[in-house]
Amino acid sequence: MDLAFTPEEQKFREDIRAWVRENLPQDIAHKVHNSLHLTRDDMQRWAKILGKKGWLGYGWPKQFGGPGWNAVQKHLFEEECALAGAPRIVPFGPVMVAPVIMAFGNAEQHKRFLPGIASGEVWWSQGYSEPGAGSDLASLKTRAERRGDKYIVNGQKTWTTLGQYGEWIFCLVRTSTEGKPQTGISFLLIDMKSPGIQVRPIIMLDGGHEVNEVFFDNVEVPAENLIGEENKGWTYAKHLLSHERTNIADVNRAKRELERLKRIAKAEGVYEDTRFRDEIAKLEVDVVALEMLVLRVLSAEKSGKNSLDIAGLLKIRGSEIQQRYTELMMLAGGAYSVPFILEAMEAGWQGDFPGGSVALAPLAATYFNMRKTTIYGGSNEVQRNIVAQTVLG
Repeated sequence: MDLAFTPEEQKFREDIRAWVRENLPQDIAHKVHNSLHLTRDDMQRWAKILGKKGWLGYGWPKQFGGPGWNAVQKHLFEEECALAGAPRIVPFGPVMVAPVIMAFGNAEQHKRFLPGIASGEVWWSQGYSEPGAGSDLASLKTRAERRGDKYIVNGQKTWTTLGQYGEWIFCLVRTSTEGKPQTGISFLLIDMKSPGIQVRPIIMLDGGHEVNEVFFDNVEVPAENLIGEENKGWTYAKHLLSHERTNIADVNRAKRELERLKRIAKAEGVYEDTRFRDEIAKLEVDVVALEMLVLRVLSAEKSGKNSLDIAGLLKIRGSEIQQRYTELMMLAGGAYSVPFILEAMEAGWQGDFPGGSVALAPLAATYFNMRKTTIYGGSNEVQRNIVAQTVLG
């Protein structure tokens, strides 16, 4: 196992860093570095810049228009983007559904869907979770009934991240009730402009509109939008969830936010407190340990060995670290982290923040938002069971 980067990989990093520095809009980077509100235009603008370069699908093979990078190169690209203050690529199109379309879709579906994803022109959403099907996703009830050359879809999806912007949504739907629950699920691509689709916002504690409920009322979907075979959707869903083994750890964002934590602690005069700096040091050790775990997986992939089956472990540690750095930011700001002024989370706000720096304004909202990280993507309790069974034996 070699965790050191080669000279070629270091040169690759430098080239990526230079390109990102030249092409990332600074108004967007300012928002990211200070946890300010990102608009749809901000996220789409960066996606289209990457798309024009051919890097929005940075994990894609060359045969589908991607750069054909190996696992280490993808990691370095993600790291340099995160440290520069680039928004995290909205994953539903280029990272999630595109690999499924590539692996299980037909040639016509490749031609129809992949170009719009690669360019950043088409916004995709994910339709997995339901009110009664979260970590236990196999219990989903949204029904798709085949009638001739189309499916009729009825049901509800929830916690649909940024679904208010969605133009297409990939959904797991039930096409059979026979046998095990997993065997009756299909993978369907649905145009969100179709009659019968209603998107309702779920407004969060910080006033943000990040997640949604999506209702399907007799929605007609052409049968040609079925990916692969009917009732094989569970297999395709597992492929999707395991495709980005290290991405879920989000270690690159953790490294960026660790530096932000230090800036806030220094500005608020608590960095010189030995006990507080000890807490930062412990967090930094955890971030480095997580990075080493990610690099172990990348080293195995690069050498052609079977990569470690530790996606669940990466998720557990990554989510706990995200919660910890938001906690420490709150502690650094003390009582001045508490006031909630929604407008102060917008770039260019000129008001006075009670008792402290405007940099403290987003801290409480981010802290509460990050409470979700140990729940989504399969709760950490479930992930620990998976790790116990697949890694520990």
